[in-house]
Amino acid sequence: MRIVGGEARGRSLRAVPGDATRPTADRVRQSLFDALGHRMDGLAVLDLYAGTGALALEALSRGAARAVLVENDARACGVIFHNIAALRYDDRCRVVRGELPAALAQVRGERFDLVFSDPPYALRAGTQTLQALVGHEVLAPAARVVLERDRREPAPEVPQGLEQVDERSYGDTRVAVYVRSAK
Repeated sequence: MRIVGGEARGRSLRAVPGDATRPTADRVRQSLFDALGHRMDGLAVLDLYAGTGALALEALSRGAARAVLVENDARACGVIFHNIAALRYDDRCRVVRGELPAALAQVRGERFDLVFSDPPYALRAGTQTLQALVGHEVLAPAARVVLERDRREPAPEVPQGLEQVDERSYGDTRVAVYVRSAK
């Protein structure tokens, strides 16, 4: 696993041992950032179910200003801290250890331009995650939310305040992009 674009392109990332964490494949990450735009200049990023931190770290490599990574698993948090230090992004990252949606209380008052959510497929947490993001008011105006889910999982219910603008499939993975709407 590696960073696929930006200033840290080609740098390796450590993976979480075992199969409890399913990192986003390099090719899916590349396609996702192609769709989002290669540059993330100045964005505030929130990475939910962060795993290895690859999505947030990719955004930082492409110019995001800061990132908050939320992860509940202790081993995954250790890997995230290692990957942040290896890329020297310590001053631009914060790790929040906790379970969603309760962990969002720790970022109350902050606003994010780009949110990644890649929950374990077994959780089927799409609807709950989207509702929590809107309910905790962490989305900046025109924020984008990227939600990964198993292709067999039904589409999540989209709460008022979000609008789906894109969806793509990559093997067993579906990636939907939502934008904060004025509704």
